[in-house]
Amino acid sequence: MADYDLVIAGGTVVTPSDMFAADVGIAGGRVAAVGLDLRGRRMVDAKGLLVMPGGVDSHCHIEQLQDGGGADEETFVTGSTAALAGGTTSVVTFSTQFKGHGILEPFAEYRRRAAAAMVDYAFHQIITDATDEVVFNEIPQVAAAGVRSLKAFLTYDPLHLDDRQFIRVLAAARRNRMLVTVHCENYEAINWRTAALLADGRTAPKYHAWSRPSMIEREATHRAIALAEMVDQPIQVFHVSCPEVAAEIARAKARGLKVWGETCPQYFVLSADHMDRPGFEGAKFMCSPAPRDAAASEGLWACIRDGVLDIVSSDHSGWSYDTPVGKRVNGVDAPFRDIPNGVPGLQARLPVMFHEAVTKGRMDASGFVRLTASNPARLFGLYPRKGTIAPGTDADIVLWDPTKTVTLTNALAQHVIDYTPYEGMQVTGWPVMTLRRGEVVMRDGKVQAEPGSGQYLARAPYDMIEPTGNVPNGFDASAFLI
Repeated sequence: MADYDLVIAGGTVVTPSDMFAADVGIAGGRVAAVGLDLRGRRMVDAKGLLVMPGGVDSHCHIEQLQDGGGADEETFVTGSTAALAGGTTSVVTFSTQFKGHGILEPFAEYRRRAAAAMVDYAFHQIITDATDEVVFNEIPQVAAAGVRSLKAFLTYDPLHLDDRQFIRVLAAARRNRMLVTVHCENYEAINWRTAALLADGRTAPKYHAWSRPSMIEREATHRAIALAEMVDQPIQVFHVSCPEVAAEIARAKARGLKVWGETCPQYFVLSADHMDRPGFEGAKFMCSPAPRDAAASEGLWACIRDGVLDIVSSDHSGWSYDTPVGKRVNGVDAPFRDIPNGVPGLQARLPVMFHEAVTKGRMDASGFVRLTASNPARLFGLYPRKGTIAPGTDADIVLWDPTKTVTLTNALAQHVIDYTPYEGMQVTGWPVMTLRRGEVVMRDGKVQAEPGSGQYLARAPYDMIEPTGNVPNGFDASAFLI
C-alpha cells in the first residue's frame, strides 16, 4: 500500500550538512519521510539526480511599484515563472516607499499584486523617508503583518537616507524586532565623481564603474556597521562586490556583531569590462555596486569559504534593453548617470552558481545549498519550513542534473526582460524538475503552476536577529521615540 502522495526515489538527497542516497516521501505538501524503499501513489525517478531544497532568493525586485505610477516590467507571474524554471521556490521582494508619503498604502497595493505569485513570497519594506509617522506608527503595522526586514539605501536619488535617517530606521527595527538590510555606497562621493566624469565628457556606460570605485562601497559599509553597532541592531549588507568590503564585515563579526553579507552571481562572472562595449550595449551590465575585476571575483570565493559572505542572491532588477521603458528610458545617448541600474538573474542564479561553485570544484553540493537556500531561509526567518529537506518541512524540492550542460541565452530564459547578461555562458548543472509544496510546478523547463498558487510567508520574530544586548555605556537610545 502507498504511504505517501508522492515519492522521489533513487536520487542523492542534498541538505545543508549532508549528501546521501535516499527516497523522499511527500504527504500533504510536506516532506513526510526521508528513507529507503518508500512507496507513493505517484513515483518520480531521480536516479542520477541531486535532490535539493528549492532555492530561496532573498533579494529580488519583482513588480516593484514606481514613483508616479506603474511598476517594474517583471510581474509576479513572469518573475515566478523564471524563478521556478531556475529551481527557486521562495523569494523575498520589496515593498517600497516614496518620499513624502507613507508605507501603508503602497504595502497594501504590493500585497494585492503579489497575490498573483506562483512562488512563495515574503517582503522587505524599503524606507526612504523616516518621518515620525512612518517610524513610530507605520513600521510597527507592517511588522505585525509579517514583514521582518527593512531596506535602507545609503545612495541613489530619491531613495537615499542620510545618517540621521538611517539611525532612525535602525532604532525602529530594534524596537520592532526586525532586520535591516543595507545598500552601502557613499551618496556624496558618487555624486562628486559623477559630476567630474560628466564635466570631462565621460558619459558612456563604462564610466558607471568609474563613478563608484570600491572604496566608496567600503566606506559606506564601515559607516553602516558602526551606526548599527551604536544602536545594537543586526544588519545584512547587500550585494558585496569585492573582498575589501567583505573585510569590513569580517572585522565586525570578529567583534561579535550581528552583521551578515550577501553577494550575487554577477560579481563572480561579470566585470567592469563588460560595460566597456560599443555604443549603448554596455548598459546591459550596469548594476550597483558595479562588477569589479577577475581578482575581486576570485577574492569573493575566499570570503565565502571563510563564512564572511554566506548568501548568494540574484538581486534581480531587470530593465529591458530595447524597450522605451527600460535601459533606454532617457534615450541611447543618455549619460551613465541616467541609465537605470540592474540586471536580470532570477532564473540564472542557481545554474550560474552551481557551475561556478560545484562544477568547478570550489565547494560541494551541500555548500551550494547553504549559499542559495538554507542560509537565506535562516537569516530571514523561513527556516526550517524552507531551505532544507527533512520531515515536516515544505516539500520545496528541485531535481538537479549535475552533468547536463546548457548554454545560457535569453531565448531560454523565461523572464520578461529582453536580454540576459549571461548570454552565451555555458554551465554544467541544470534543474530538470521543481516541486513547490509537493506539487510539480516545472518539468524539463516547462512551468505548469497556476497564477495565485504562491503563498505569502508572514514572518514572526525569531532569535537569529535579536540584538546582542551590548549598547554604548549601557544606554539604549532606541527606547526613546526621537
